Amino acid sequence: MALKIDLDKCTGCGDCVDACGMEVLAIEDDKVKIINEEECTECGLCEDECAEDAICLED
Repeated sequence: MALKIDLDKCTGCGDCVDACGMEVLAIEDDKVKIINEEECTECGLCEDECAEDAICLED
């Protein structure tokens, strides 16, 4: 699985960053960015918290 971010949908709210306990995501230039993908546990919390459906886990 891998994280995918749709930057066109991302509003930079930071909810996904706050939901991730592994510090995989960060807000840079008003958009979410994957900064530490190897630490991702694929728990789906970031995806669940995104109101804009801008982040998802894909096979």
